[in-house]
Amino acid sequence: MARPPEVFVREITMAEGQRLQRIGRTAKDPVKLRRSIVVLMSAQGQPAADIAHLMRVSADYVRGVIHAFNERGFDALDPKWAGGPPKKISDVVRAKIVTIAWCDPRFLKLPFSTWSLSKLRDHLIATGLVADVSRETLRHILHEGGVSWQATKTWKSSNDPDFQAKLRRILDLYDRPPTDGRVLCVDEFGPLNLQPRAGKVWRPVERARRLPATYTRTQGVRHMLAALDLASGKMFYWIKNRKRAREFLGLLKALRARWPGEKLYLICDNLSTHKHATVKAWCAANQVELVFLPTYASWLNWIECEFAALRYFALNGTDHQSHAEQDAAIGAYIRWRNHRAKPKTNFAPGSRIREPGYTIKAA
Repeated sequence: MARPPEVFVREITMAEGQRLQRIGRTAKDPVKLRRSIVVLMSAQGQPAADIAHLMRVSADYVRGVIHAFNERGFDALDPKWAGGPPKKISDVVRAKIVTIAWCDPRFLKLPFSTWSLSKLRDHLIATGLVADVSRETLRHILHEGGVSWQATKTWKSSNDPDFQAKLRRILDLYDRPPTDGRVLCVDEFGPLNLQPRAGKVWRPVERARRLPATYTRTQGVRHMLAALDLASGKMFYWIKNRKRAREFLGLLKALRARWPGEKLYLICDNLSTHKHATVKAWCAANQVELVFLPTYASWLNWIECEFAALRYFALNGTDHQSHAEQDAAIGAYIRWRNHRAKPKTNFAPGSRIREPGYTIKAA
């Protein structure tokens, strides 16, 4: 069999050569990049068979690219995507599939509360909406329709009739702290029981860290009472066996002693110990103003995100054997954190709660 005659690209100018080199350096489309390299190598005198061998493509592909470039120039380097075969499932049917996926299956008289791709596929075929469809096709249809597989979360709406006023008051304290005092966020963290706590850690592949399971816990629980100073960003805490009004008042007295000449604005939730008569009387006599959150709106308390970090970095993945050991771990983390603390500013920027007409009272 005779060897086919060699095919070379037409003579190219210096400007065209520079353009081909630039495409070879910057092209993001792999097809355009490959075609430009073929043309450039052919212009350098490489035979089609050698180019095909070096680029691991067929010689017919190389000749086709060269012929196309000779006929159409640089336009031949751009791929002309045909868009693939026509869709077997129309856009109308796809929209119906997305709508069904949104529905609770029980509304359709089915005996389950959530869809799987297999159950959704069986339902679509049984109702005649489609003759047949694969689970992977369903996955693509739902993705293109803006539907994703998500975990269910709970939320609690606030029933506080003064929600708006309390929200604006707290945001104002965060944004514009009073010049005559200091704003502190106070809350309780716990209960602090002794148990192995699940967590995440870097480990060798297939060598997960294991913690023992415990069923008998005889050392009781403790509670942490804490305050976050917005001016410095530092946290102050007590760990006590109980969290009664007596313990809460003890924390307030310690805060009062730390800043004796300033009025304290304490943002706290509606726990009964915070509203105890002895607590209110002491606050009124000692320049301490209790600023209560709206009901079911603990997310407004800035200290909550600090508690989340404390749980993640100091407790998750641990198995403390005594309260003293656990208390020491908490104390070490808070000291490390306070050493790097910065003033707390710019609470929830861009959030809907910043909108003047915000009425969705949900946490």
